Amino acid sequence: MTEMVLWCAIALILYAYIGYPCALALLSTVRNRPVRKTAATPPVSYIITVHNEASRIGAKLQNALTQDYPGELEIIVASDCSTDRTDDIVRGFAPHVRLVRSAERGGKEAAQHLAIAASSGRILVFSDAATLLDCTGISTLVANFGDPTVGCVSSIDRVIEADGTVGGEGAYVRYEMLLRRLESRVNSLVGLSGSLFAARREVCARWVSDRQSDFSTVLNSMALGLRGVIDPEAAGYYPNLRDGRREMERKIRTVVRGIAVLSSNLQLLNLLRHPLFAWQLASHKICRWLVPFAMLAALVSGALLVVRGAPAVEGGGSFDPYVLLFGLQLGFYMAATVGLVTGSRALRLPAYFVVVNFAILAAWMRYAYGERMTTWTPSERLQAVPRS
Repeated sequence: MTEMVLWCAIALILYAYIGYPCALALLSTVRNRPVRKTAATPPVSYIITVHNEASRIGAKLQNALTQDYPGELEIIVASDCSTDRTDDIVRGFAPHVRLVRSAERGGKEAAQHLAIAASSGRILVFSDAATLLDCTGISTLVANFGDPTVGCVSSIDRVIEADGTVGGEGAYVRYEMLLRRLESRVNSLVGLSGSLFAARREVCARWVSDRQSDFSTVLNSMALGLRGVIDPEAAGYYPNLRDGRREMERKIRTVVRGIAVLSSNLQLLNLLRHPLFAWQLASHKICRWLVPFAMLAALVSGALLVVRGAPAVEGGGSFDPYVLLFGLQLGFYMAATVGLVTGSRALRLPAYFVVVNFAILAAWMRYAYGERMTTWTPSERLQAVPRS
């Protein structure tokens, strides 16, 4: 029984991070759903959600006004009851920018909901104050909606370093972008980039004010028979974090809210109604969220098997493969610890993997205790560098 627990735990970890993308890559050789873009220019509402963003909102709105979208474009700032100078700065951009303000703090999605009600566009583009676009950003996103099967579109993320240059992608980001491209090619994304995405108005009709919008929007699209895609040519540029230690809280919040969204959309896990997407949803979200439990199960079962001792082999010696497996686990966690303490680039990947899964475990605990984390405090980032 202990051996079964160990091997099942290892199998889950390997499937979640290696098996699933390999299966998608294999499936993409026989199933490819390219996006048929067009040059149509439907009315667009660009919704920027903020809370106490006085230091960044000016640069964000200047960037928004450089968009060369040839159709009708309205810019709406949804303020989640900001208490600093954010709203006054936004009013200074009238009449080119409209302000929609929540009367009380309700969270990001609640502010977005107010903006949706006040908007008129057929396509809604959502962003935050920290994310800047190239001047063709909105046009690039909107072109995807020429394909009638597309319900929502995700950008790719680009990090701006302190000197204003676009930083190189780390191994984990490259992995995530590859996974999203494979999902988009085969069927649909499972999640959008929360910093910049777009959706049809009818997809947003089912908006829920206390549910994570980037995840909910994909699920709403699938419920309507549409899909989510990624556009590698549409990039959202955002400054790096001032303090990387704050990233842990952001990850916990993201998972807590993701669990809440999935728990209210369990019908999309029905393999009879949504065979391909149900598999994607279970593989990308549920299996990922179970990995920290599998890591604990593998460590504990491995330790128990080592304590049990190796079976005798012919010739009088003994060899216990579980000692090797347990040693590899301990070595991995030691490498992650050293990476966290020293900041070693060579050990960044194991350190990040452990941090991510610790955050997922903490998120499960908070969710179990009833936390839903609907309000948010924007991450402190380096000064934004305007793009045109």
